[in-house]
Amino acid sequence: MLTKYIQAAMRQAQYKILPDYGTFYGEIPGLQGVYANKETLEATREELVEVLEEWILLRLSWKLPLPIVDGIELSVKEVA
Repeated sequence: MLTKYIQAAMRQAQYKILPDYGTFYGEIPGLQGVYANKETLEATREELVEVLEEWILLRLSWKLPLPIVDGIELSVKEVA
């Protein structure tokens, strides 16, 4: 489930070149704070996945909801 969530989120990633710096910028719309800026597109993608993973873990540890991405809901259910 986690892998599918990450893959779905990465399919929504948007990239652009920052002309003033000559670097690539990538972000995932709807996931506030999930962005990366590196010298190559591939490095930007790799960093974006890493940031996304950390963002997911942080939100789960703080018991914050994660947005539904491409119909995939990722949440931790409380067990009695």
